[in-house]
Amino acid sequence: MIEVREETPSDLPGIRYVNEQAFGGPAEAHLVDMLRASGKVVVSLVAVLQYRVLGHILFSPVTVSQIPDNFRGVGLAPLSVLPEFQNTGIGSRLVRDGLDACKRLKYDAVVVLGHTHYYPRFGFKRAKDYGLDNEYEALDAFMVLELHQGVLKAIRGLVQYASEFGDAGV
Repeated sequence: MIEVREETPSDLPGIRYVNEQAFGGPAEAHLVDMLRASGKVVVSLVAVLQYRVLGHILFSPVTVSQIPDNFRGVGLAPLSVLPEFQNTGIGSRLVRDGLDACKRLKYDAVVVLGHTHYYPRFGFKRAKDYGLDNEYEALDAFMVLELHQGVLKAIRGLVQYASEFGDAGV
């Protein structure tokens, strides 16, 4: 049975492998390593079957240009599943469990730059409709999910991911 849990140090080689395989290169794996090294990991979960990492999800802090003092936002990236295990529900479970963890940690909203047919099933909506822009000039693919009702009414402007995203070339 597949277990979803927080990452442990023994998972790190498996996380690197999953990201490299899922994205066809090292950029996302390098990003994860950089975020971890800089202490910018908010939530990092793995999907494991018999000690083998099959999937991984990571959330890191984001900034928004116009927010109330107490606002706390995170970005979902990356989400990866080994190619041979994609379309089996592992990614969906990681997303749901990750969002639950962010909510328990009292984060207010989550942004994602991703597939427009995948993330809306979890409640993500086009961020531009809430006055939010991104540094990648994405329109429909940049989405937001409020974890506490009404929080999106109080924020506006440019959302920026951690500097490690640009450093990793992601």
